Amino acid sequence: MFNRIFGKPKQEANAVATLDKLNETLEMLEKKENLLLKKVAAEVEKAKEFTRAKNKRAAIQCLKRKRLYEQQIEQLGNFQLRIHDQMIMLEGAKATTETVDALRSGASAMKAIQNAMNIDDVDKTMDEINEQTENMKQIQEALATPIGAAADFDEDELEAELEELEGAELEEQLLQPATMAPAATVPTPAGTQPIRPTPQKQTAEEDELAALQAEMAL
Repeated sequence: MFNRIFGKPKQEANAVATLDKLNETLEMLEKKENLLLKKVAAEVEKAKEFTRAKNKRAAIQCLKRKRLYEQQIEQLGNFQLRIHDQMIMLEGAKATTETVDALRSGASAMKAIQNAMNIDDVDKTMDEINEQTENMKQIQEALATPIGAAADFDEDELEAELEELEGAELEEQLLQPATMAPAATVPTPAGTQPIRPTPQKQTAEEDELAALQAEMAL
């Protein structure tokens, strides 16, 4: 149990330590390569000086040492390439392991959720919800049922009375006299004066009202 719990962090720590060690080794090889490159450049300068001094033998020795340094540089380059390959493979393996662990954790969580509930529990819960819904529906219908004096009214009789009222209203609308349409305006021929309507004769009440208004104005 404890090996399973503490094994994975230990493996991850080992992977990180290995990557750190490879990085350190890579830096060391790069430093050695830079040092050898400087030595190669120095041997070339020495060979030039011996050549100008007509010391052919010494110049050849410098070139030989340069070749040896170049061989070591090539070897260090191969070592660096191997370390880079190892680091890439280790990082890929680490990423794969982390991905698998994440998928395994997700599967375990899903399994735990499924174990926490089964189909019987789901069916039971749905039955309870349906039962509660039906009970609430019955309660609402009971509350909507009329009580007291309103419960004694006959719905059919009320419908018949409403139809009689609607029929009487329609009959009353049909018996109302039709409104007179306004008289059409007769066009007046050009050059003639329009006929003005003759003023109607005022009634006695209208004469009295006019006289009263005149007195009030005075």
